[in-house]
Amino acid sequence: MRPSPPKILSLAETSGFLVTNLTNIRYLSGVEVSAGLLLVVQGRFFLFVDGRYIEAAKEHAAGNVSLRPLEECMKMLRKMRRCGLEENNVTLGQLRRLKAKNKNTKFIQKSDIIETFRRRKDAIELRHFRRAQRITRELLRRVPAAVRRETTERQLAHQLLTWAVELGADGLAFEPIVAFGKHTSRPHHHPTDRKLKRGHIIQIDVGARFRGYCADQSRVFFTAPPTAEQKVILAVLEKAKRAATLAVKAGASVRAPDEAARAVLRQARLEQYFTHAVGHGVGLEIHEGVSLSQKAPEQKLLRGEIVTIEPGIYLPGKFGMRIEDEVIVK
Repeated sequence: MRPSPPKILSLAETSGFLVTNLTNIRYLSGVEVSAGLLLVVQGRFFLFVDGRYIEAAKEHAAGNVSLRPLEECMKMLRKMRRCGLEENNVTLGQLRRLKAKNKNTKFIQKSDIIETFRRRKDAIELRHFRRAQRITRELLRRVPAAVRRETTERQLAHQLLTWAVELGADGLAFEPIVAFGKHTSRPHHHPTDRKLKRGHIIQIDVGARFRGYCADQSRVFFTAPPTAEQKVILAVLEKAKRAATLAVKAGASVRAPDEAARAVLRQARLEQYFTHAVGHGVGLEIHEGVSLSQKAPEQKLLRGEIVTIEPGIYLPGKFGMRIEDEVIVK
């Protein structure tokens, strides 16, 4: 459930809070816009949009959201003595203009106010996420049949997008990673015109988006019987993924899943080839909330939070593998 205005203002420690991040505006208001502002005051959300969004806003805005023309925002801000704003989303130029137009308003920069509430998903959010998750699983289920014919990384990436839309998704949550052969050793490879050949490992990292909510899954496919080395690495990754998943629970440290996975890789003498965090939060954005990493600030996992678990091993110049699924914290 969306946080109430009093809860937001209590966390921000201000009498008003100006939201400029478009994803946060959608989260609070229910309206997707490419331009607009949202002002949180005691007991109410005011959504300021121009004429392009009035009709959509009337249809989708939540019950305690009042719609106003965009130009009225400054009039309301002038009446406020103190107003918080999103420091990670407001440029120095924008802040100077706000101060110039509202000389009697003190603007207080705050970080991660709305993002803190977004970590814990409610039943509606989880329903949208699970639909995105099911669509993503179907995308991956279709891959083996699609690669029986000649294709390139770029063509397969485009096919994933086509399938996602056919299955009812908004689209894809991010540009998919499609890597063949040695390209799989690059964790964030961008699809190229490389053609698939027999013997190539195929690495897919893809996620559908449904009503704004993202899924994120990775799988490895083989075009020939895997070698002994490949079998060992895949088995180690599956064991690491199980260990990390078991460490995901409400109240646990965000560092615990990463350490659980690394302990397995360390025992197999493969930890040096694991070059990123074991997971991250996901929701309206593909990366939001926490990072599941030894380097992350100490935090506790929250019930209802969605995180990914994605251990990987990357052997430079040879191949790489990553397997990934989302986990709802319970």
